[in-house]
Amino acid sequence: MAISLSVVVLLAVILVVLLRGGSIKAGPAIIAVLFGFFLASSGMAPSIQRFLDSIAQTINQINF
Repeated sequence: MAISLSVVVLLAVILVVLLRGGSIKAGPAIIAVLFGFFLASSGMAPSIQRFLDSIAQTINQINF
């Protein structure tokens, strides 16, 4: 849950920066948010979550 929440916050910050910087307009940003919302409720959501969890575990195992 903590990883999901931090990813959502990170993506929200990136979206705000892109909107304020003029790199992306409001229309495409709304479409991207809606796409993510509907993708999360699709059958692909568990596969995407497992993929993101495996990436997070891999990053966590890297020792610097």
